Amino acid sequence: MRLLQFLAVCLVSLAAVSCGWVELTAEGEKVRVLTASEVAKCQRLGKTTASVTEKVAGVRRHDEQILSELTIIARNAAINLDGDTVVAVGEEKDGKQVFDVYRCVPR
Repeated sequence: MRLLQFLAVCLVSLAAVSCGWVELTAEGEKVRVLTASEVAKCQRLGKTTASVTEKVAGVRRHDEQILSELTIIARNAAINLDGDTVVAVGEEKDGKQVFDVYRCVPR
């Protein structure tokens, strides 16, 4: 019986960790997500690589959740480069994605 209780606690803990929400910071809220064609007149500042856990207990998380969290991480990181816009470069692979960071709005 104790083993079942222990396993139940472990399972609940694992589920809570796997739902580890990535929060958009106040600064990150100001960063837009655009496509490459929409940033033609913007200044490219650099790039950032976002990564999240793609599998929990050997099971791949939902693609939508992975992509959402990667975008939030990129938006939060763009502030470090003084950027206001991010553009995904390529596709997500193994829980990682590269984003170019731009400044589109003059200061």
